Amino acid sequence: MRRILALLLVCLMGTAGAQNPPPKDSRRSGFEDMGAATQAMQKDDALNPGMLWVQDGEALWKQPAGASGKACISCHAAAQSSMRGVAARYPAFDTGLGRPITLGQRINQCRLQHQQAALLRPESQELLGLEAYVALQSRGLPLAPSNDARLEPFRQRGQQLFMQRIGQLNLSCAQCHDGLPGKRLAGNVIPEAHPTGYPVYRLEWQAMGSLQRRMRGCMSGVRAEPFAYGAQELVELELYLKTRAKGMAMEAPGVRP
Repeated sequence: MRRILALLLVCLMGTAGAQNPPPKDSRRSGFEDMGAATQAMQKDDALNPGMLWVQDGEALWKQPAGASGKACISCHAAAQSSMRGVAARYPAFDTGLGRPITLGQRINQCRLQHQQAALLRPESQELLGLEAYVALQSRGLPLAPSNDARLEPFRQRGQQLFMQRIGQLNLSCAQCHDGLPGKRLAGNVIPEAHPTGYPVYRLEWQAMGSLQRRMRGCMSGVRAEPFAYGAQELVELELYLKTRAKGMAMEAPGVRP
């Protein structure tokens, strides 16, 4: 009798689970707001201009640099295995610096400390190429920002920056991307601002660019003084945006209008 009751209970629980599936994620990637032609460009690696930077990054991965004579592959081996999931976790906390750093900053840190090579300039083709190549290895994986407790104060400051009104137009990131997604601004659809595809190739730029370049562009758009590349404020904003998009699939290298 007890066995029969246990089986009935299991069946009832299974039925309840089937009737109440988990809610569908309502967040939208910027990919979903693009036209069919631009979507097709991102989906086909033969058409995606960002793959040119990926190819450069792959070549640099295997190329010795600096006084050490080492290449990235010398320590990390094949990126397809060693870098899988890595980009999905950045920004990450750096114990030596006592603060979070971006993927690009980690690449430069490796160049300086392990390759004894010169730092790569922000937004340079070389740095974007390496970032794009590493990010490609996480394509299709969910964004997985670290739950390291040491990141929390930086994440909170990033959220405050996202909510803060700035510039002569007195607007915040949240007013557009939380309050008005799907509407149009100067003919363009306002996205939810989930950083799923960075670094991205933007048709507007006719080039690849980092998330920091995009954030600086938004700041200029509201007539505010943009933070310098690598500024801690931009790192904190990126950390918050990655947390806000946690679980969404990575698309890098993305294409955007």
